[in-house]
Amino acid sequence: MEDTPRWWRDPLVTVVAPVAWGTTYTVTAEMLPPDRPLFCAVVRALPVGLTILVLRRTLPRGSWWWRSLVLGTCTMGLFFALLFVAAYRLPGGLAATVTAMSPLAVMALAALLIGERATVGGVVGGVTGTAGVALLVLRADASIDPVGLLAAVGAVGSAALGFVLLKKWERPTDLLTMTGWQLTAAGLVLLPVAAVVEGPPPSLDGRSVAGFLWLGVVGTGLAYACWFHGLTRMTAGSTALIGLVNPVVGTLLGVVVAHEAFGTAQAVGVALVLGGVVAGQPAALSAVRRFGPSRLSHRAPTVEACPTASSRPTC
Repeated sequence: MEDTPRWWRDPLVTVVAPVAWGTTYTVTAEMLPPDRPLFCAVVRALPVGLTILVLRRTLPRGSWWWRSLVLGTCTMGLFFALLFVAAYRLPGGLAATVTAMSPLAVMALAALLIGERATVGGVVGGVTGTAGVALLVLRADASIDPVGLLAAVGAVGSAALGFVLLKKWERPTDLLTMTGWQLTAAGLVLLPVAAVVEGPPPSLDGRSVAGFLWLGVVGTGLAYACWFHGLTRMTAGSTALIGLVNPVVGTLLGVVVAHEAFGTAQAVGVALVLGGVVAGQPAALSAVRRFGPSRLSHRAPTVEACPTASSRPTC
């Protein structure tokens, strides 16, 4: 009885992350300073990371100094920088389609680095979800900027490596503290690079400050804490598939904020994405399989179908 309702709890917490990340493109385009991807990445990571460090008052020990640096660079620092470059240089639909391949990249690296075998449902879900994202956001007239495309591919690879390493290395403390370590490391890595490449920081108005607050607190601090929750409790592949909710949220925001068109193709794309996410969740499929025999046993109770209360309390 205790296990039956639990299958959805971890995915439900995890999905907070891609929902928050789905606002990135809209907030970047509408509220943040133009053409400053590295500055935006620093401001998104460093203040929130330092705030968490002050609140938790726990520093890494031993090997977790360099591990935090590696994880922070892969999952946040390098990823943020490349993501912002892709967001500035590519049409949103093309960038989202490339990054939608992240679940397949995570599954491949998880198989290589931690021996986590990809399930048929996971692979089918990844392919279906990627096709759904392409149908949802990709436009035939989208122009391809080589630098932006390489940035999007690099972001996928960087994040996938970081997520799998997080699964490989047993965490030494709570998730919020680890999130603070990684955000701080990411910000410190990016800070000198941003200063050299982009020069002095731009002036910020109230709109920009509000955008950074949203991306920092909700789109980064809260989102990564929820995402790491999923990575530590679910398989890397099934967690990565939940990330496909990101472009769905981004598309819906585009409809609401920018009055973008939403027709039959987009509706089919949403259905494919959500279907792919569910198909790749072993816990959800197990719940469906349990539900079927349970209903049949209620319709035609037999000694075999309805054991004692101690062995099957739901009968």
